[in-house]
Amino acid sequence: MSISYTDYQLDAQLLSPVLAILDAYVDPYLKQGLVSAGCVVKLDIEGKRLQLGLVYPYPCMTQYRDTVMAITNQLAVLDAIDEVECEIDFQPRVYSAITSVAPINNVKQVIAVASGKGGVGKSTTAVNLALALKAEGAEVGILDADIYGPSIPMMLGIPHFRPQSPDGKMMTAASAHGISAQSIGFMLAEGEAAVWRGPMAAGALVQLLNETQWPELDYLIIDMPPGTGDIQLTLSQKFPVSGAVIVTTPQDIALADAQKGITMFNKVQIPVLGIVENMSFHLCPECGHKEHPFGTHGGSKIAERYNVPLLGALPLNINIRESMDDGAPCVAKEPDSEVSAIYREIARKLGAQLALQQVQSTVSISISDDE
Repeated sequence: MSISYTDYQLDAQLLSPVLAILDAYVDPYLKQGLVSAGCVVKLDIEGKRLQLGLVYPYPCMTQYRDTVMAITNQLAVLDAIDEVECEIDFQPRVYSAITSVAPINNVKQVIAVASGKGGVGKSTTAVNLALALKAEGAEVGILDADIYGPSIPMMLGIPHFRPQSPDGKMMTAASAHGISAQSIGFMLAEGEAAVWRGPMAAGALVQLLNETQWPELDYLIIDMPPGTGDIQLTLSQKFPVSGAVIVTTPQDIALADAQKGITMFNKVQIPVLGIVENMSFHLCPECGHKEHPFGTHGGSKIAERYNVPLLGALPLNINIRESMDDGAPCVAKEPDSEVSAIYREIARKLGAQLALQQVQSTVSISISDDE
């Protein structure tokens, strides 16, 4: 760690305990102290007022208030500090696990959401995960890569959107619930099928991704089709993917296919950032009894086997299904619900896992003492 001083030397008798307190505060997702994790970027001392600047490499805006209160209480033990002003920001880096591929214009990181088989709630997870990242302070887009069964237009409530091309080269993206979206479904008539062979579908994906005029995005979520075919290989070879999330249910047949998805990403050297177990349990709305219709601990077992985190477990909940059918995903429609809280927790864990993939060699802290 390197510390750069500005106008005056900060008294080491104060600097040392301040840094020690900040590094003793271990971030629950990065599993490091704030100084070691490189989150502390500014320390200004004006009299007895400490001005602290933190920059997180993952989105966690809903946690800012609790973080500031905890840090302030810990720094209050120092006699030299009467007041703490804390500013927190989120700044992800441009990062790709595939270094041989050029980055996408305006997109910092690309996350593939995949499953080994259909019917496990992958698209539902992808949409709500994108909205959860947005709720935590990130700018997010979603690309529907399921060429044969695009569902994102309906799930976002914009089935009749049609992309425009102002310059005849690039297409506009749709906007819904604060995120950007692109899908082959926007270009097909209602009920029309994309009857294409694998190479044609892969080519369509390339066009959708590269010829969309994406706004400035921290994350682009790609909702993958199920399986391990042409679309997945095209994505892994031609796009700057940062990492992948595997969605499964606890049942054995889904877990067997999820393992194939993990193996595929391992072969193409795209890190699997974690497992999301969908339809993990059902909570009876009448009596509160918790049951597991599809089995128990399947997600945690596969996560342990492949040494990847279990990002979260979601319930079998009728409100999730109804909200997607209505085009108003639960994270947007009911942001204070228990299910939305689970999605935001998954989003924070995912963002932190991406940050941990990147090597942070130095930390630059600007310190000044104005008397």
